[in-house]
Amino acid sequence: MKMAEEPDLYPLHRAVFEDDKKTLSRLLRKHDITEKDKHGNTALHLAVMLGRKDCVQLLLKHDAPVKVKNGLGWTVLAEAVSYGNRPTISSLVRKFRQQSREQMEVRRPNLVEALNRIEDFYMELKWDFQSWVPLVSRILPSDICKIYKKGANIRLDTTLVDFSDMRWERGDISFIFNGNSEPNESLTVLDNITKVYQRVKYEESEMEIEDEVDLLMSTDILAAQISTKSISFARAQSGWIFREFKKEIVAGQYDSELYTVHGLMLESRKRREHLSSDDLQKNKALLESFTKGGNMQNFDPNGAPVRRSSLSPPPIKNVTWDQYINSEANNYPRLGRDLVYKESSKSFKATIAMSSEFPLSVEMLINVLEVVAPFKHISKLREFITFKLPAGFPVKIEIPILPTVTAKITFQQFDFRDDISKEMFITPNNYIEDPTRFPDL
Repeated sequence: MKMAEEPDLYPLHRAVFEDDKKTLSRLLRKHDITEKDKHGNTALHLAVMLGRKDCVQLLLKHDAPVKVKNGLGWTVLAEAVSYGNRPTISSLVRKFRQQSREQMEVRRPNLVEALNRIEDFYMELKWDFQSWVPLVSRILPSDICKIYKKGANIRLDTTLVDFSDMRWERGDISFIFNGNSEPNESLTVLDNITKVYQRVKYEESEMEIEDEVDLLMSTDILAAQISTKSISFARAQSGWIFREFKKEIVAGQYDSELYTVHGLMLESRKRREHLSSDDLQKNKALLESFTKGGNMQNFDPNGAPVRRSSLSPPPIKNVTWDQYINSEANNYPRLGRDLVYKESSKSFKATIAMSSEFPLSVEMLINVLEVVAPFKHISKLREFITFKLPAGFPVKIEIPILPTVTAKITFQQFDFRDDISKEMFITPNNYIEDPTRFPDL
C-alpha cells in the first residue's frame, strides 16, 4: 500500500477537496495559487470538478489562473462546462477575459519596444490552402496578406476574413495596430467594402459573456493542438543514385534549404458528457442552419435570448483526498461527471524552406504576428514558428490549420521602406463604427 503524501503537500488542494473554506482563505495568504498537484490540477481545477462553488469564487478573487491545463490537457473552463453550473462558468469566462487582457498589457511595452527597433518594412505572405478531402479541396481559397510596419504600428490587409472546415468568408479587410494608442483603441479592423470599422473588444458586455456561456454549455468541449513531442527536421534529398540535399530559390530571390518535418501531429479531443441527446439533435439542426446563413442563437417569443440553465450536479463520487492524491499520476478516480470522450489524431508530413538571406529574424516575425494573432490562420503560423526550427528564416512553410486542411505560406516579398504613409494606420473619416461586424474579435 502506498504511503500517504506529506500532510503539508498541496495544502490549497486539500482544503478545496475537503471544502474547508476557512482554511483555504487562510492558506491563500501565503501559498502559491498557481501550484499544480501530481496530476497537474490546480486548486481551481479541483474546486470546479468537485462543485465547490464558494471555493471557486474565493480562488478567483485571489486571481487563480483560468487558462492553465491539467495533466490530461483540460482547462479549468472545460471542467466547469462538464460540471454544468452556469454561474461558475460565467465567473470563469469573465476572469479568463480579464486575465488575457492583463497578460497582453504586461507584454505590450516590450512588444512596442521591439517593433520600434525594427526598421519600417512592407511584407507579403501568400497563403495556399490544401485538403486531402477532394470536395473540400475544390473550395479552398488562397490569399495574399500584405503587412505594413511603421514605428510601433502594424497594418495587415487580407481578403480572408474567417474560415472553418467547409465555410470561408472573403472580403477586403484591414487590421490596424497602433502601438502608442490607449489599449482600448489600439486594435481596429476595417471592412473596406462596407466602409465600417470595429475596435477589437477590450471588455465584453454582459450579454456577450452570457452568449459565450450559452455556446459553451450547448456544444462539445473541444481541445485541438499541434503536438511536437516527436517532431524532427531532416534535410530533404533528391536523386536516385547520387543523393543530394534539396535546395530551392523561394520567391525568386531567397536561396533556401529544404527540410522535411516529421512527427507533426494534429491532436483533436472532444467531450460531450454535459449534452443530452436532445442537445445533440438541436445542435445538428442549428449547425445546418448556421452554415446556410442562419443564427445559432435561440430566442423566446418576446425576442429575448433563451439562456441555458445549470445542469443537475453529477452524482457524488465519495473519493477521499488520500485516494485522489495517492493514485497514479493522471489516473485518479473521476471527480465530476463521467466522461463521454472521443479523440483523434492525424499525422502531417510537411516541408519547410529555411533561408539565411531573408532580412527579418524569426524573433522579429513572432513580435509582428503577435499583434495580428486574432486571425485564426495567423495565430497557427505564429504557434508553429515558435518551435525550435533549423537555422535561418522559414520563407516557405506547410502547417496544419484544421484537421482536414493544411496551409502553405510563402514569404514572397520583403522590403525595408521609409516611405510608408502614417495615413495607412488611421481609420478613414467616412468609415462608420459597427461593433458587431466581426463577432469573433
